[in-house]
Amino acid sequence: MPPSPLVLACGLTTLDVRQTVDRVPGPDEKVVARDLAVEVGGPAANAATTCTALGVRARLLTRVGGAAVGRIAGEDLARHGVQVLDLAGPDDAPAVSTVLVTAATGQRAVASVNATLATRPGAGSGAGSGAGSDAGPGAAPGSRPDARLDAALDGVTAVLVDGHHLDLAVPVAATARARGVVVVLDGGSWKPGLERLLAHVDVAVLSADFRLPDGPGREGREGREGREGREGRDGADLLEAVRALGPAVAAQSHGEGAVEVRSAAGAQHVTVPPVAVVDTLGAGDVLHGATVAWLACVAGRREAPGDGGSEALDAFDALRFAVTVASASCAAPGARGWTADAGAVDRFRAALPR
Repeated sequence: MPPSPLVLACGLTTLDVRQTVDRVPGPDEKVVARDLAVEVGGPAANAATTCTALGVRARLLTRVGGAAVGRIAGEDLARHGVQVLDLAGPDDAPAVSTVLVTAATGQRAVASVNATLATRPGAGSGAGSGAGSDAGPGAAPGSRPDARLDAALDGVTAVLVDGHHLDLAVPVAATARARGVVVVLDGGSWKPGLERLLAHVDVAVLSADFRLPDGPGREGREGREGREGREGRDGADLLEAVRALGPAVAAQSHGEGAVEVRSAAGAQHVTVPPVAVVDTLGAGDVLHGATVAWLACVAGRREAPGDGGSEALDAFDALRFAVTVASASCAAPGARGWTADAGAVDRFRAALPR
């Protein structure tokens, strides 16, 4: 009997303090916000809660910690049905992200230390815990997972990694791929050592801001704005360069623009449904979560694991589904506001390949 779909999300958990403002304040200026929300965030955590909202079981391998902020984040994840495997220490705390959402446009400004200060040196009990948990090749990541990392993959039909906590992500992705479990990368930005993770990734879904440290796409957002043929040569070169590092499929989102997809089959584009934007916070995380949820369901229908190759993946269909969920997210506040529409949630769940 095929296994029940189960996603393992490995990466960053934050506590987000989100406020809606008429405009982002300037230096030495204070503004009064329209509203306030405190909720769990982070790419991997948001992807996991997206999966559970879609009716797909999710397990989150992360560092949260037992400090007060960590308990708040952990309780929020539990409310959303996410099983948390916390490899932080009892006194550790997750990063706190300060988020300002501009009411008129839905655009957000975010400040966070991400995983760079998520644990104190020597404090955590997890593999590789400490201040170097997000560092590059010198961060004692190893390629052999300990028993806890190996056990985290039990029953899993798809894995999502977000590039944070590389000492956890690299061995988990390597083991998953060796087992024939599809591995999806949420490529929000380049991080030192990411090439080691990409070697074990099947599907890389990149943000519009993603660029290689020395290669295609390196000019960043400012150099890309206004360029003609944005979905042409520069994007194609970036995706092919990323594919050369390991993934069989590489895709890049462009906000309301079409998602570019590259594989051995050639170039494809996924059209994004237009919506009246309320808040773009977490929309990329929702895109990645819905993508891995779809792939977990596809794998869950098979009697045997896939081979990790592009022929065993239906990334294009996964992304066609995922853009509809991400668009719904943009039409509601926060990364989970879309789940308040029970009818939409039911339609999304029914659309998954079961």
